This record gives sequence, structure tokens and C-alpha cells, in this order.
Amino acid sequence: MAIDTASAKQSLIDERQRLVHQLEELGATESGDLRADVDYGDGFADAGAATAERTERLGLAETLKAQLDAVDAALARIEEGNYGVCASCGTEIPAARLEARPASILCVDCKTRH
Repeated sequence: MAIDTASAKQSLIDERQRLVHQLEELGATESGDLRADVDYGDGFADAGAATAERTERLGLAETLKAQLDAVDAALARIEEGNYGVCASCGTEIPAARLEARPASILCVDCKTRH
């Protein structure tokens, strides 16, 4: 089954928009950094809770940023003309895998080794 890069590109663009929106809702920039205008409370008694919330948001932002980076890498591979080719071993990534995970840049074998 041939890879439909137009469909994959649209899926990746939609996913990118979703991830950027989630980062914004979290109070983070597209680069994954928390914005300075997010209020965590300024009372001394709330300092521990504010620190815990900030730490949790940082972890979520890191996860979303990693997903965004994977989407951007896949979009770049479409533009370069090598989408669907494993970035590690150079074999073709099965279309079913790309349908399920359009941001995949590794075949299943290479992904399990990394």
C-alpha cells in the first residue's frame, strides 16, 4: 500500500495545531517554556502547591514539546521527500504504521531498539 503523503501532511498539520493549542492552554510557549504571565499564587502558604503545579506543568510541556518536535520532523521529511523511510536503517516504514502514527520516522524494529 502506497503512502498518501498529502493525507499524512494534513494529519500532521492538524496534530501540530492540537499540540500548540494544548501548550497554550497549559501556559507554555511553542518552544515548551512556561510563560511568565502564568499565576501560581504568591502566598507563602501556597508556595509548595505552586511549586508542585509548576513542576507538573513543566513535565507536561516537555512531553507536548517532544511530540511537537516529532511532528515537525515528520513534516520536514515530507518536504525533503523521504517521508516513510526509516531514519535509522533506511527501510520503508509500513503504511499501516504511518496511518496509526503519522509522526513516525522509525520502523518498528528500529523503534524497539532505541
